[in-house]
Amino acid sequence: MEDQQVYTQVIELQGHIIDSMILPQIMDEAIDRGGDFVVEEFQIGRRKAETSYVRLELRAPSPELLDRLVRHARRLGAIVPEAEQVVTKPAPADGVFPEGFYSTTNLETYVRLNGGWTHVEDPEMDLGIVVDYAAGAARTVAISDVKAGDRIAVGHQGVKVIPLERSREQKEAFGFMGSAVSSEKPKATLIREVASQMRAIKSQGGKTLVVAGPAVTHTGAAPLMVKLIEAGYVQYLFAGNALATHDIEAAFYGTSLGISLEQGTQIEGGHQHHIRAINRIRAAGGIRQAVKQGLLTKGIMHACVTHGVDYVLAGSIRDDGPLPDVITDVIESQRRMRAVIHQGVDLALMISTMLHSIAVGNLLPAKVTTVCVDINPAVATKLADRGSFQAIGVVADAEGFLRHLVTELGL
Repeated sequence: MEDQQVYTQVIELQGHIIDSMILPQIMDEAIDRGGDFVVEEFQIGRRKAETSYVRLELRAPSPELLDRLVRHARRLGAIVPEAEQVVTKPAPADGVFPEGFYSTTNLETYVRLNGGWTHVEDPEMDLGIVVDYAAGAARTVAISDVKAGDRIAVGHQGVKVIPLERSREQKEAFGFMGSAVSSEKPKATLIREVASQMRAIKSQGGKTLVVAGPAVTHTGAAPLMVKLIEAGYVQYLFAGNALATHDIEAAFYGTSLGISLEQGTQIEGGHQHHIRAINRIRAAGGIRQAVKQGLLTKGIMHACVTHGVDYVLAGSIRDDGPLPDVITDVIESQRRMRAVIHQGVDLALMISTMLHSIAVGNLLPAKVTTVCVDINPAVATKLADRGSFQAIGVVADAEGFLRHLVTELGL
């Protein structure tokens, strides 16, 4: 770039930037995009607990490329030393962000406000940041919930994120599973780690969210899920109409999709069971009412009601019925799930449900340990590719995973 104009910007990074591969990512991005960098200062932590510091000058042949490199670096935790206040513009209408709005990650985020760094509440990917100057506060906001006149952060000036780091002495749960998803991973070791994490969360009064698909019922694993709920290992359940419907079908008729869960054979007229189950619950007024009336006496949904598990059932266009408890407005489903997540989630366990897993993964902060279990390795890969880079993939069927987990928990 000696023979052309060069645009530069100094950035700073501090933390476990080498072990966490943050610094190499910034350097690689600059080189791969046709830019360059100059290391102005580099202090390497000499002990395991010590952090490193680097002052780096990013160089690019155009302001557009420099802006892209700086934005990439800031998303990984870099800051511009002479930090200026966050820039905002008013939302032009309800449900519309201003052009150039800052699109969030699910990492801890701060904005420069009134001379200091203000924490952005409820980190979540692909949202905007609404800034309240009077209160000196900032929070994420979904595009569907923004109101005309809300002050929304634009550009990347005055915004910084805190990356997920791994120190050399830190032995993270599941850290050894950070490579690509594969059916050849040591599942027993990982499930043991999941069980250990769940015990710790329970003992500390934390919260575990289970996101489950109908395969949990189809594979005969519902009693195993009930054991987890009864033992206090599940505080929230997110699912669709199908899981609840086939769980209730099993409670009423002993079948799931018309297949006998005891014999594994098709029952005559069994294809009608799920819609008849839905009809009974609709007549009762809902799942909770059916439990209260003594109509529904077992199964996952019965356990949720009797043990105070907060559940959100989000509908889809494929649903029969649906059950009265199912939220058919997808935006309202997102709002309800966000409200639950904002109460605090420590572990998200996603079992055999691709679309729900990806949807919920989009809502979770990066700090939430996320375990995605599916017989199809592409599901966990899709979740990670979508941006939920904290997700750990386990290639296993629902029944096998839950049986092993219940055994590890001693239930």
